[in-house]
Amino acid sequence: MQAPYAKMQSALDLQDLETILALHRGRTLAGAAERLKVDTSTVFRAIKRVEKEVGELLFERGRQGYTATELGRELAGHAERIETQLEEAREAAFNQAAQPSGTLRITLTDTLLHSVLLPVLARFTAAYPQIALELVTTNVLANLSQREADIAIRVTSSPPEHLVGIRLGTMRSAIYAGKDYLATQPAGRHYGEMDWVALDDSLPDHPSQRWRRAAFPKLAPRHKAGNLLAVAGAVVNNLGVAIAPLAVLREHPQVVMLDGPLPELDIGLWLLAHPDTRYLGRMKAMFDFLRANIDLPA
Repeated sequence: MQAPYAKMQSALDLQDLETILALHRGRTLAGAAERLKVDTSTVFRAIKRVEKEVGELLFERGRQGYTATELGRELAGHAERIETQLEEAREAAFNQAAQPSGTLRITLTDTLLHSVLLPVLARFTAAYPQIALELVTTNVLANLSQREADIAIRVTSSPPEHLVGIRLGTMRSAIYAGKDYLATQPAGRHYGEMDWVALDDSLPDHPSQRWRRAAFPKLAPRHKAGNLLAVAGAVVNNLGVAIAPLAVLREHPQVVMLDGPLPELDIGLWLLAHPDTRYLGRMKAMFDFLRANIDLPA
């Protein structure tokens, strides 16, 4: 192993590390080229040249694109640390600690975006006019190590150990129905006998699904939806009864809470980041802002 590392000491430069990191994150030549603002042939030639000089493969090509080898991952890790240090140096050089700037990419679910984050973001953008936001909605926890996002906001009981973060509060849930829907039901009818709206089969292990199956094992939901925001919308529009977060339906004039909040469904709301980037100026600004401004209903 000594010969390849000896070669790297003289052959590997910052541009090479940047290319390795871009391909590790992008997974394809096109993805890496887009990150580097070059064409795919330039990325291909650069990787092949470095591999030849090092004497080892850095990437294996398969159906899912380019996967870094152990050495490729190690070099990409060095590149990420250098990238973070450069960002910190730029902030120090231009005194951006006092006025954070740049793009902040946040990943979260549709439900959290509309019920928790958007209601407070205007105050953040007014306070930090040089920060631009990219809001990415998905149920998948983005790979923060590969800079698919800077910050993740997630509901979880056990945040990943490789990330750092703060707990913003507790997301609570209850059973709701629309007022007009309830007006069509016979007097005294229990909500367990009404039409239910539930998450679809793409989320079979969601806590609301488990609770409903345990409480009403014979109940088959009449309607299904792909996320909690859609489930709550169905309740508002009188399709039936459902479990929904208090943060979504709090004080909604067209719905009634039939039962709850349900303590079995309490779950933490977490703000998460990679430890290498947590203390960049724009990251710290968002962490401090959300810690002070998120107010979840009890």
